[in-house]
Amino acid sequence: MWLAVLFFTTVALHHMSPEFEQEFLRQRSTNLHELSRHPVRVLIASAMWIDGGHWLPYAVLYSVFHAQAERWLGTWRWLTVCVAAHVLATLVSEGALLKAIRDGMAPASSVNTLDVGVSYALAGVVAVLGYRIRGPWRYAYLAVVLAFFAVPLTAGPTFTDFGHFVAVLIGLGCYPLVRGRGRVRNPKETDTVSPDNVRP
Repeated sequence: MWLAVLFFTTVALHHMSPEFEQEFLRQRSTNLHELSRHPVRVLIASAMWIDGGHWLPYAVLYSVFHAQAERWLGTWRWLTVCVAAHVLATLVSEGALLKAIRDGMAPASSVNTLDVGVSYALAGVVAVLGYRIRGPWRYAYLAVVLAFFAVPLTAGPTFTDFGHFVAVLIGLGCYPLVRGRGRVRNPKETDTVSPDNVRP
């Protein structure tokens, strides 16, 4: 359902002029200005739009990560991970941006920075899926995930880079939600079908 909403909102963006699109998205952005005025509205609205208008890559990523996580955790636990990563990573990264503005490390105009999208929720889900994998594969997977999101922090990091890394840590912190959710998976194993479930 979420992916379908993103499809229709992306189609809508393609019918807007560039100038109107920027202002339209800015009003639904989780920037400091909008968060200070309409925090709940923009936290919800920002997760319904994709900046840049490229829906197909998200369809692939949702199929690879979100669909697997929802199937494993159940809808409500999966959604809890998404909301926690999206909301908390947004607040932490925007808090860091606010401090940077006050310390003179970022321009005052950054309060209106465009910040929409679903990448924080995706990063959190990518991380929590590490608990689905049996060690030592789990540690290799998590090492790759942490490196992928940590490398941008070493070279000209932005507040969104910081937000993605925070979202990964939040996903890892959701371990209590994954306990009791079935056996972990060994990537070298293939699913077997019981003979009783095979139709003649």
